[in-house]
Amino acid sequence: MKVLMVCLGNICRSPMAHGILRDRIDQGDFKGSVDSAGTGDWHIGESPDERAAAVSLKNGVDISDLRARQLQTDDFNTYDWILVMDDKNYADAKKLAPQSPRAKLERLTDYHPDSNINRVPDPYLEGGFEQVFQIVQTAVNRWVERQS
Repeated sequence: MKVLMVCLGNICRSPMAHGILRDRIDQGDFKGSVDSAGTGDWHIGESPDERAAAVSLKNGVDISDLRARQLQTDDFNTYDWILVMDDKNYADAKKLAPQSPRAKLERLTDYHPDSNINRVPDPYLEGGFEQVFQIVQTAVNRWVERQS
């Protein structure tokens, strides 16, 4: 199964989700592959935000090798799942999607056990990198469990 994690710039939230799922794949908990992308184009080729990378590493997830890229229409026919971080990412991705995409487009927080958490806050704009990592990790782990 091929999974694409998507946020706005692909330097904070989606790289965290990418790294968390990649670790689950490496541990043998999930069979598939993962990538990440942003709906915007202003960070293409950049490394993850240093705060996102530091919090991830502190939690045992190394995302230092990831580089930002932009979501493309072709991604909807390359991936099985496209998991976005918030409603704006969802709306932007939906606009880009072809009429009959292969990928299932959903919000990552649809899998978070706390129904009050309906989006992954953008730590680049709002701060709270540790909180964001914990939200993403919980949602990714629950998504993996539901795929079994």
